[in-house]
Amino acid sequence: MTLGLRPPLPAGPWLVVGLARSGVAAARVLHERGETVVGVDAGRPDVDLPEGVEVHLGADGLALLPHARAVVKSPGVPAQAPVIAAARAQGIPVLGELELAWRLLPDQPFVAVTGTNGKTTTVEWIGHIHREAALPVVVAGNVGTALASLVGALTPGTVVVCEASSFQLEDTSEFAPEVAVLLNVAEDHLDRHGTMDDYLAAKLRVFAAQGNDDVAVAPLDAGIEDLGGCAKRICFGSGLDADLADRAGQLWWVDEPLLAVDELGLRGAHNRENAMAAAAACLSMGVDVDAVRRGLRTFAGVRHRLEEVAVWRGVTYVNDSKATNVGATLVALAAFDQPIHLILGGQGKAQDFTPLRDAVAGGGVLGAYLIGEDAPLLHAALDGAVPLLDCGTLDKAVSAARLAAEPGEVVLLSPACASFDQYPNFEARGDAFRALTHGD
Repeated sequence: MTLGLRPPLPAGPWLVVGLARSGVAAARVLHERGETVVGVDAGRPDVDLPEGVEVHLGADGLALLPHARAVVKSPGVPAQAPVIAAARAQGIPVLGELELAWRLLPDQPFVAVTGTNGKTTTVEWIGHIHREAALPVVVAGNVGTALASLVGALTPGTVVVCEASSFQLEDTSEFAPEVAVLLNVAEDHLDRHGTMDDYLAAKLRVFAAQGNDDVAVAPLDAGIEDLGGCAKRICFGSGLDADLADRAGQLWWVDEPLLAVDELGLRGAHNRENAMAAAAACLSMGVDVDAVRRGLRTFAGVRHRLEEVAVWRGVTYVNDSKATNVGATLVALAAFDQPIHLILGGQGKAQDFTPLRDAVAGGGVLGAYLIGEDAPLLHAALDGAVPLLDCGTLDKAVSAARLAAEPGEVVLLSPACASFDQYPNFEARGDAFRALTHGD
């Protein structure tokens, strides 16, 4: 695979705005390159940075901007933050950590995966397929390892499979992965992006700078005629025009059978789509087809995504804490034939919860147990469709669901909301659920 040229970094000194995982990794790699680096965070996180990196906590960074010639913006920092708006108004380059790391990894083929749902599963699946083919690979990005932490740590040719969020992609300018994958687009993060058009535009940044030698993988039925960029487009889906197709219980790659759908390692229609996207990405890179088949069969999934954590007295407990939007919860509900006791709630991110109403009213959901900040909005959206119990906290919801559930039924944590009202992240929420269900 031909690697695209990486543009050079702007000249420093550098101001790193936001000192969570990716900001800290960016500050470290810049410091290791001999740059003058100042880090700033409006909060007061516990920051571990080497001596020589100046750190300012509880500050907006505006007073530091005159001393900077370039800025790194962490993905959690909104574009409207005063220091970011001021930097751009003054013509100071603003790079996201994704862009920064990509520029500093010139010898690594990049596969970037974006979409509203399924990103973590798909990047891990692509990584698993590469390992089945005995190819060097590392999985990093939005969830897990910060990309900048890989700089200087990889042998040339190691494939970087990168989970790319809309928050990361909106801060890219030249980012051009050799393979870019769009899984799907549904309503999410409107509290940050404002409109679906702006959210979609951020997602499509993954294709914008791709060249003729690159590959763009997208769903056939996405309804997006122009992805942007100049890459070769490869489509997956159930239509006749799909390059990676799901037809008659079989996955096909360019009119050649790949494997039967029921051989896939993960359940659910959504995972068929994730599998097709992963296979299309790998096959387009020349990964051996037999290794792709093995990887599709043997992948066991990821934590916090439809993860069965316990079976107690015949009741199955499933941790889907990563379902932080309505679309993800709808996918989870469709994955089960058993009756469900559904735990919902958290921070809703300005979503419309009404699409959940028909899904829970269809008979498969026996009751919904509401928790967190936006429980009142969920109650209003679902009232009359299914029995509701306002529990407030996860421990109370699990206790109530345990009392109600019968053998053969499922207690499903699939919140349709972010966790930040009660937990630092969805992983902590999922771990709490696991402990409460004795699955730890």
